[in-house]
Amino acid sequence: MAQAEHLLNVKVVTSNGIVYDHMAKMVDVRAVDGKLSIMFNHTPLLTPLAIDDVMVTRSTEMDDRVDHIAVNGGYLEFSNNVLTIISDTAERARNIDLDRAEAARLRAEKRIENADQEHDESKKARAEIALRRAVNRITVYNRYKH
Repeated sequence: MAQAEHLLNVKVVTSNGIVYDHMAKMVDVRAVDGKLSIMFNHTPLLTPLAIDDVMVTRSTEMDDRVDHIAVNGGYLEFSNNVLTIISDTAERARNIDLDRAEAARLRAEKRIENADQEHDESKKARAEIALRRAVNRITVYNRYKH
């Protein structure tokens, strides 16, 4: 088990409240400009996040456990060994409804198809973001289950 003094506090917050709040050894995220791994005493940081999986490595009595969180963009702030992610939406892998995520993926694909037929780039861009969010939720769910 990692020493308590070498852990960081990880919080994921949305407008609906705290989605995640645990101590961790390491957090892996994808910022808009690339992947980051944050550990104890990392340099203070404020960066925008991409739509992706946030992987939180927690230390347990027996081994390391990785929690997966589907984050739909937002911001990461790290200072004084507290990592906070603020996002419009975030969902722990264990709470993802796979059927709902698959339905959202199908709707987004249909909206992209319709936008292409209408030559509406604005609608297409919004539908592509919705598709990335749905695919992210499906991917995070599958990582958790395997």
